[in-house]
Amino acid sequence: MKRIIGTVLAALCLIQGPAFAKGCVKGAVVGGVVGHVAGHHAVAGAVAGCVVGHEMAKKQAQEQKAAAAKGQAAQTGQGGTAPNTQAQNPSVPTAPAR
Repeated sequence: MKRIIGTVLAALCLIQGPAFAKGCVKGAVVGGVVGHVAGHHAVAGAVAGCVVGHEMAKKQAQEQKAAAAKGQAAQTGQGGTAPNTQAQNPSVPTAPAR
């Protein structure tokens, strides 16, 4: 029975294309070790570790993307406040005060 399950799982891995799951391998290794130590549940630990590792990598990528967007907005002057154009360009004439 175990041989049949192993063969089916191997065939499924070959049929599917490449997986772009960042963090999954590291999470699976850690989860597999923890699952094995916690009571011989290495496969379940590896699956759970893969899911957690993928979610953590996705969250980190979103944070990096937000930080890059915030840095780019600050460089272009779109940080929420209007830049003082008179201080930056003194050659612009100002209207007389009334």
